[in-house]
Amino acid sequence: MKFLHLCAFLALPLAGFAQDALQQMVSAGADAINDKVIEWRRDFHEHPELSNREFETGKKIAAYLNTLGLKVETGVAKTGVIGLLETGKPGPTVALRADIDALPVTERVDVPFASKVTTTFLGQETGVMHACGHDTHTAMLMGAAKLLTDMKDQLRGRIVFIFQPAEEGAPPGEQGGAKLMVDEGVLKRYGVDVIFGQHIGAYLDAGKIMYKPAGTMAAANRFTIEVKGKQTHGSQPWSGVDPVTVSAQIILGLQTIVSRQMELTKEAAVISVGKITGGVRNNIIPESVEMVGTIRTLDKDMQTQIFAAIERMATNIAEASGATATVEISPGTLITYNDLELTAKAVPTLYQTAGEDNVILGRATTGAEDFSFFANEVPGFFYFLGGKTPGSASFAPHHTPDFYIDESGLKLGVKTISNLAINYLMTH
Repeated sequence: MKFLHLCAFLALPLAGFAQDALQQMVSAGADAINDKVIEWRRDFHEHPELSNREFETGKKIAAYLNTLGLKVETGVAKTGVIGLLETGKPGPTVALRADIDALPVTERVDVPFASKVTTTFLGQETGVMHACGHDTHTAMLMGAAKLLTDMKDQLRGRIVFIFQPAEEGAPPGEQGGAKLMVDEGVLKRYGVDVIFGQHIGAYLDAGKIMYKPAGTMAAANRFTIEVKGKQTHGSQPWSGVDPVTVSAQIILGLQTIVSRQMELTKEAAVISVGKITGGVRNNIIPESVEMVGTIRTLDKDMQTQIFAAIERMATNIAEASGATATVEISPGTLITYNDLELTAKAVPTLYQTAGEDNVILGRATTGAEDFSFFANEVPGFFYFLGGKTPGSASFAPHHTPDFYIDESGLKLGVKTISNLAINYLMTH
């Protein structure tokens, strides 16, 4: 709580008659466009598209931004869309980001706009579903674009609306998402000073907002460990080197890295093996075994320590049994870091928009977000918006067939991201 009071003291909130009037305009505008935002959300939900395949989604977004008179750029990072609002008056450039892709999940929610879309993903037949709320993110940012465009005569500076594809990850062999947008120079090309993003939460009551300063979502890195032994008959294990039992020991050993080698009072960390492959027959001890997993970290120093510990643990356990182990850790999503100064300036706007009792100082999550690539380049602020029916005792987690969002929370999202942009533009 001390941090919150310090934020309120240090920040420059929407203050004075001009800012109060703008906030009232945002509130009235959000009320007026709410039905349209819900209509957009339902359309995107009913017609989802996977990462780097958001062709029709992008066309719909671009068409609407063009009706607002914005400068529109399409085909960014393959299927992304950018809209630029220029007020014609000097000031900073604020970026607002929404992700637009869906997931290979078959929907079970009984709503009229449920997805019936199917596709082949990595060789398997599957449904396609907005099972993480990106449809709501897109619709809310389109609503904010309308509000802010209508108010541009009262604003200064520029606003960049970023509709980003492939947040869930590009298909194998492709690039995509926020990293590709950064690599293509989007932030530099538009001269972005700060960036804001929001994520709906099926676990958080509609009407609530949750945030955390500094590390708020984890870095995610994929690791592969290949253990090589010596193939032999299953009846004579002493004639070879069994990579299966070595792999089992490595998996158990990996779990002690976090629990026994990391300073867990500092930040959380996770090492999980999600797939293990080896052998072709019950009575043949194979030559090699491969395991694949994920590493989640919220602190860069701990990340470096964990990478080294995995290498050390795997190679030494293998060597002790006469096998060898090769460790490969792939670059992944960065830590989603909320800039401390920008957070301090944003929190009073959250209070004014949602009401102080509805703003929660939360904990970090080991989930990952490629918004982190934007926030690694310019100061960023990323927060969570409630999407659960208030009073409901249960919810379906994200990325599941039963994932559900209460649309009553969308209006607050439109108002919040709009007010964050206005606050920054009018106080810098």
